[in-house]
Amino acid sequence: MNLTDIIAKLNGRKPTILGYDNFHKHAILLPLIEKNNEVHILFEVRSMKLRSQPGDICFPGGKIDPTDPDPEYCAIRETTEELGISKTSIENISPLDYIVADNGRMIFPFTGTIKNAEQINPSQAEVGEIFTVPLSYFLQVKPEIYKVYFKVIPADDFPFDLIVGGEDYNWQVRHKDELFYQYNGKVIWGLTARILYHFLHLIDS
Repeated sequence: MNLTDIIAKLNGRKPTILGYDNFHKHAILLPLIEKNNEVHILFEVRSMKLRSQPGDICFPGGKIDPTDPDPEYCAIRETTEELGISKTSIENISPLDYIVADNGRMIFPFTGTIKNAEQINPSQAEVGEIFTVPLSYFLQVKPEIYKVYFKVIPADDFPFDLIVGGEDYNWQVRHKDELFYQYNGKVIWGLTARILYHFLHLIDS
């Protein structure tokens, strides 16, 4: 392969995230409803029957299926399935910033309004309960922030002889901030809290 061939292959290429095809992709919806003449954010409590993260608080959403034409479609589909509502009940959909998580997942968040919220009939297989929190509460309260540190543990067969410093190599210890919101005995944390914080920053900046 010569230089002309290389340039021709790369010319006009649009960059993406390295390893994009290997990520597990999910989409979620941050639902807004009107309740008592006030805007509320709706949350789900995951059913205790679920194998993954039972009892955690989350937004409606799930894995993007091969048949989903795009992440927004997935977010709407999952929301209708989990809340037992029709697609026409979801309006004013807007994308939020997507997240590349440390565990090999990409999350595509959206926000949208749900009309006729009194018709919500959650799926008993996936949702333990739903609850809402006034938006005004989150605009007034700052999250608690705690650090989580990551330790580097090389495998037993790691080739230390191939790197400068060998077994004394100075690995950089990373950390991330975990956000916690508390409301009436409910604890919102993890990716749900990160997405919520991002949304609040967008509308309050």
